[in-house]
Amino acid sequence: MKAITIIQPWATFLALEEKRFETRSWATRHRGPIAIHAGKKVDKRICREEPFRSILAKHGYTADNLPTGAVIALANLQSCYAVTRPFGETGDVWLEAEGKLVIWNVPRLVALAAQEGHEYVFGDYRDGRYAWEMTDVRLLEKPMPAKGMQGLWNWEEQAE
Repeated sequence: MKAITIIQPWATFLALEEKRFETRSWATRHRGPIAIHAGKKVDKRICREEPFRSILAKHGYTADNLPTGAVIALANLQSCYAVTRPFGETGDVWLEAEGKLVIWNVPRLVALAAQEGHEYVFGDYRDGRYAWEMTDVRLLEKPMPAKGMQGLWNWEEQAE
């Protein structure tokens, strides 16, 4: 199975389905099953800021107890959207992939983030980046230790 290593807390946000898109500087043609690997690095500063701190706390996490160095969830990589900002970095975000177009109104999204969806503040949606859409996410009951790598890599699930 393909795997992607993601620093914390972003890997946990995906695993908990608090985040649907993983934003990257590169596209992928891979579609299908993917393992979410929590890297060894934790961005402790982000973990202390809102809304990140509250969302972690809602699930019983802090910067000090996030799983690291392990596969923590399995998902389906549904699509890889190209991110464009046709009206500049403060305008709408356009996500385009495979004949689909999703348009996000940024000022509205920032206002909504305080109340409901946090997707926009949970990613880097600058022009020229890519948003990998994760669906059917399944949090593993127990993190499975694994050595992460850059890019997509092959992970073989170990029988317990």
